[in-house]
Amino acid sequence: MRKVAIFLAFAVFSAGVISCGQVSSQKTYEGAAVGGAVGAAAGAIIDKNNRWRGAVIGGALGAVLGGTITEIAQRAAKEAAMANKPVEYRSEDGRERVYAEPVATRGNCKIVKTNYYQNGKLVKTEEREVCP
Repeated sequence: MRKVAIFLAFAVFSAGVISCGQVSSQKTYEGAAVGGAVGAAAGAIIDKNNRWRGAVIGGALGAVLGGTITEIAQRAAKEAAMANKPVEYRSEDGRERVYAEPVATRGNCKIVKTNYYQNGKLVKTEEREVCP
């Protein structure tokens, strides 16, 4: 019962953040969808006693985490392009880090390289075009 209460509180908080206009692009929703799918699959595998419960909890946590990481990366890339200098975001515990750096210019747009780190290891690199 306590897990259900925590889940509901978390869901209400997440819905509040999303409804307050904190999402900057469609990619945030896509990141949340991918995170939710992966989290649901992992939760169903991990919770052998009640696979549905595991899928729901894993899906909710995965969606929030996936959407949050995508949103942070989007904002880091935009800030790096606007300031024309590297931008870095770290989680409070220091385990996750997003580093965005402008690497080229194409017309009025900047090409920003974004690196994702977990536990000090590079897990993903992507380049995106950021236009004013």
